[in-house]
Amino acid sequence: MISAKNIFKSYDHLQVLKGVDLHIKAGEIVSIVGASGAGKTTLLQLLGTLDRPTLRADTELVIDGEDVLKMNDKNLSRFRNLHLGFIFQFHQLLPEFTALENVCIPGLIAQRSKSETETKAKEILDYLGLSDRFDHKPSALSGGEQQRVAVARALINQPAVIFADEPSGNLDTAAAENLHQLFFDLRDKFGQTFVIVTHNDNLAHMADRKLTMVDGQIQH
Repeated sequence: MISAKNIFKSYDHLQVLKGVDLHIKAGEIVSIVGASGAGKTTLLQLLGTLDRPTLRADTELVIDGEDVLKMNDKNLSRFRNLHLGFIFQFHQLLPEFTALENVCIPGLIAQRSKSETETKAKEILDYLGLSDRFDHKPSALSGGEQQRVAVARALINQPAVIFADEPSGNLDTAAAENLHQLFFDLRDKFGQTFVIVTHNDNLAHMADRKLTMVDGQIQH
């Protein structure tokens, strides 16, 4: 599902990633751990095509069978919208929109019909236990509910891979445990691949595989 070879990233003279190689199978849940500054979030952003690596002759990044390094910005944006989903620590929900409207946004960007997108969004929100929250704006939702809306938004286009950056870092213990279990339930139901950056030991150990980053490289 994801094959990355010789991934480097530099910002001016600061080298953050120093030749990362990894392979993630379809349907696998992989956690990425490490100290602050080890390069975890930078790696997640590159794998999620939100940023581009510093290219070397043998750098490769193939996601869901597509060589994303050969795509121009327009094609890469479309690929990201259709094939990848994202969950962030602070939800990134738009405050002026309802839960339903927030979930629909990626589907509408993909130019799916409004009725089709809303039907799908309601199905996902219902599955996540939010059927009575369709018309609530983020300010009227608890932290756990906001994060589940963010999960629904990540799922709306049925992506092959979901990237999560500290997804439970802003939640209390009970909400975090519920979210962690939800990832595995979703994998079992929809077959998605999950790549999760986390400082939460419980989530890291629940994953099928835990990768530890040290000083810009994956420790083997």
